[in-house]
Amino acid sequence: MDFKENIRVVADFPEAGIRFKDITTLLKDGKRFHQAIDALTKPFKGQGIELVVGPEARGFVIGAPVAYALEAGFVPVRKPGKLPAETLKHEYNLEYGKDSLEIHKDAIIPGQSVLIVDDLLATGGTVQATIAMVEALGGVVAGLVFLIELSYLEGRKNLTNYNIMSLLKY
Repeated sequence: MDFKENIRVVADFPEAGIRFKDITTLLKDGKRFHQAIDALTKPFKGQGIELVVGPEARGFVIGAPVAYALEAGFVPVRKPGKLPAETLKHEYNLEYGKDSLEIHKDAIIPGQSVLIVDDLLATGGTVQATIAMVEALGGVVAGLVFLIELSYLEGRKNLTNYNIMSLLKY
């Protein structure tokens, strides 16, 4: 099923030369959004996924319905200072500086099967930070799921030890 027709490409956003892949046009189409979530979950049905972890913010939008469809729990990964209980923090490099993410320290029980879900795989920095925190808490990463993968940025090259599924590739 091709969902590219449901993704709006916005030229020069957020800066000149970028062709931003806007998923809001898919999200507002209930039937297509439902089909996309079904397509993202199908390979993992019956695989014993206990938790879905989604990074802020579009990882929440995609990850929560994936968790629901898999009858798994959902764990948010957030920017620093947004989670109320004790957190584990992971700092990572960006092309233009550093960023960091946090997860509750009690979010994962060692040995739990975890599926990491986000809207986009670009260079892989966000998902690598998320993997590091999940594994530090003892979670077992069963797979990485993305709505969109920007293949030309080669983020997949840094994730060779993981089962990766992306619905759309650009």
